[in-house]
Amino acid sequence: MSDSDLVKLYSGRILALAADIPHLGRLPAPTGTSRKRSPLCGSTLTADVVMQDGRVVDFAQDVKACALGQASAAILGRVILGRSVSELETARDALRAMLKDNGPVPAAPFDGYEVLTPARDYKNRHASILLALDAACEAAAQAA
Repeated sequence: MSDSDLVKLYSGRILALAADIPHLGRLPAPTGTSRKRSPLCGSTLTADVVMQDGRVVDFAQDVKACALGQASAAILGRVILGRSVSELETARDALRAMLKDNGPVPAAPFDGYEVLTPARDYKNRHASILLALDAACEAAAQAA
């Protein structure tokens, strides 16, 4: 990866997101929990949720990831409250398609993932970017 590629990938917007992740930590009594790890880079993310009436009403995440994984967690953390399992799964699948198949950016309210479109070209970063939504989907499904 050249220096110019790194600058393109780690934009100021991505670094700002990585520095301001909502809902950091763990919940004292989650109804669903999932820990995911990226085998390529070793990034990990644990998601705790509380579901009520089919919607996420409380959320926390323990994020130990690269800046791209942190940015992804920040984007999710800003929009997860009030979401259903199916909404989370749709966003996860859209993000995966955006990264792997050059698909469109996930629909609102998950359209903040647009900032990560430059990562399409870096397959070794995809798993870290998907950690937050993968863990949140599994935790929410478990709780439901």
